[in-house]
Amino acid sequence: MELFNERGYEQTTVADIAKRAGVTERTFFRYFADKREVLFSGSEILRDQMIAGLEATPAATPPLDAVRAAIEALCVNFTDRAFSARRHSIIDANTELREREIMKMSWYASELTDALRKRGVDGLTARLAAEMGIATFRIAWERWLAQTRERPITELLNEAFAQLKTVAAGVR
Repeated sequence: MELFNERGYEQTTVADIAKRAGVTERTFFRYFADKREVLFSGSEILRDQMIAGLEATPAATPPLDAVRAAIEALCVNFTDRAFSARRHSIIDANTELREREIMKMSWYASELTDALRKRGVDGLTARLAAEMGIATFRIAWERWLAQTRERPITELLNEAFAQLKTVAAGVR
């Protein structure tokens, strides 16, 4: 992260990262497939936490509420706002990384859709709930990064989900 901030993502090589970390390039590749994965590693862990959060809700929980619980379960990982903001600025400054981030969000939505369908939710409802949930998370995430006073991401997430329900109900 320091190297990406100092030199930029494009100008930072795997050799640079390995040297700064005090490991060989070979060791680097044991942990990461490429330098992008430095920024995206742990996605599977977050997915597992998210699905576990969904599965922990009672079966009768409305799909959007189950998705909110799922996303809230992964938000416990987001406590270092400064680190997250640095990571976000690196990703935002590079088209390839922005595309990777969008793909990751799409994958999370697909995983949520599948988990909802396994609970018996019809395909359209499952996909709408999952896609809207991920979009709502992204908005809460951006608000969390941009805030001037410290509020937990879960508070912003719950506000965003409440507003989504208001919008879906057709209320201004």
